[in-house]
Amino acid sequence: MLHQLKGNEGAKKNRKRVGRGISSGHGKTSGRGHKGQLARSKVRPGFEGGQLPLFQSLPKRGFKNVNHKEYTVVSLALLNNFEEGTIVTPDLLLSLKYIKKIQDGVKVLANGNLEKKLTIKAHAFSKKAIELIEKAGGTAEVI
Repeated sequence: MLHQLKGNEGAKKNRKRVGRGISSGHGKTSGRGHKGQLARSKVRPGFEGGQLPLFQSLPKRGFKNVNHKEYTVVSLALLNNFEEGTIVTPDLLLSLKYIKKIQDGVKVLANGNLEKKLTIKAHAFSKKAIELIEKAGGTAEVI
């Protein structure tokens, strides 16, 4: 019966209520002892007692290039799915879920072969991709 169900022995433990009077056993100093660093409020993470912290003794490495662009890559083989004469734009690729997101732009790479005449608008092209697009009779336009 549901009204007779009980939890397992020791499954539920009451939280320690510190600083609630001497009769609780955790009053006054709340189980922290007397004075000293550990009796105070907090020691920040990574603090090593005044010794030079590990993160400061390790050398700095690398840098973040602020001008770096992260392109979403599209291969030419993927563009064969479009009909002849279509104007392919990043928004069209996104709406048809050929790409998940447009980061700093879309770059077309020459993976595969293009067999249809398309107008492709993108933020960047590889040299080989431009050659293959024009060979198929299409145009590559940089946005």
